[in-house]
Amino acid sequence: MKSTVKELSKTEVEIEVEIPSEEFNQFIEKAILNMGKDLEVEGFRKGKAPKEIIKEKIGHENIMIEAADSAIKANYGKALLENKVEAISQPEINILKLAPNNPLIFKAKTTILPKIDLPDYRKIVKKVERKEASVEESEVENGLKWLQKSRSKLTLKNGPAQKGDFVEIEYSCPQIRELGENKKDAFILGEGHFIPGFEDKLVGLEAKDEEIQFSLTLPENYSIKNLTGKQADFKLKVKSVQKVELPELNDQFAKDLGKFESLEALKKNIREGLASEKKQAESQRIRNEILEKISQASNFEIPEILVKREQEALMENFKQEISTKLNIPFKDYLEKIKKTEQEILDSLLEQAKKRVKSFLILKAIGEKENIEVSDEEVRNQANEILKSNPAPEKTAKDVDLEKIKEYSKGLIKNEKIFKLLENL
Repeated sequence: MKSTVKELSKTEVEIEVEIPSEEFNQFIEKAILNMGKDLEVEGFRKGKAPKEIIKEKIGHENIMIEAADSAIKANYGKALLENKVEAISQPEINILKLAPNNPLIFKAKTTILPKIDLPDYRKIVKKVERKEASVEESEVENGLKWLQKSRSKLTLKNGPAQKGDFVEIEYSCPQIRELGENKKDAFILGEGHFIPGFEDKLVGLEAKDEEIQFSLTLPENYSIKNLTGKQADFKLKVKSVQKVELPELNDQFAKDLGKFESLEALKKNIREGLASEKKQAESQRIRNEILEKISQASNFEIPEILVKREQEALMENFKQEISTKLNIPFKDYLEKIKKTEQEILDSLLEQAKKRVKSFLILKAIGEKENIEVSDEEVRNQANEILKSNPAPEKTAKDVDLEKIKEYSKGLIKNEKIFKLLENL
């Protein structure tokens, strides 16, 4: 087999492959045998007719097409390896020469990963500011109060709701479609973090009261941008009011949680937990900034096929979120927000481009820094994934272990790359 590569663009190549006649003739012989094994010819047992009769029955053209298909499948991958081509799409095959006792010649056009000229990422990384992940005493106290509230005692209250009471409500707002027809919520009055004025309307209401109606102006920092500053009309009913009795914060409270000898030991644990969370958050912030700055300094063509795949993956994740969080069919969600699926897909384009660019940059850095992942590391990571995501309804044959291993390898490699960058 001979092969040559022609670059059509930064992300597309054309490989011309020539399979010698001696080698191609073997594929023709195999095609005759394969196509004749189920052939029924009068006077012969099934699949046992002479070669000449099989050729006559099946037809010369059909045999050559079958032989060419097998030869291309067998040699295309070899040509990619021989020329160190990283193909990321199915090839577009064009047969140039196909005849008995002649070499088979074909061309394969395919999309490849672009060559990336990385900027001086070491210099970029050193300019990224690191911040100390310190914990304020007020944060520890807030954590302690959260634990106190989580173990509070609730008792039904026959009387009007006051701030500090635990209330259960049902409400709706036609302007905010994301709420659905009747949204249910439960919270400590005064701490529900609703829009300004909302919780004030609940003060003085009892569970036996009729539904009330009121209007509020949505704030400028409201999460749904097209509704900021506009009027929202609410219907609200209090379902229950409960008095909140908080346990006393002392050593016994800490011991009742299970593993703390004193209140100070509990505070220490909260402080350490917050410090760990902040350290992780700071690490993620640094990683995002590093990747963003390297990306800004990089300029290369991104294969459209990768962007399309990422768009589709983001779309599937979005559909899953809608199904899980809102518990409604996706088509109903589209009707509520008055958008089409294509509009949602289009809105994910820039995010998809950014993710693909980041993936390609990390890949290039990993290759330049000779980042390797051992088989043992992959096995351990894959086992952790399988343990943390058990699927008892699936049998072993239903689990794509190769995909899990490939995902695990990527996960480990990226983590190694980021750690290297963080420590430059």
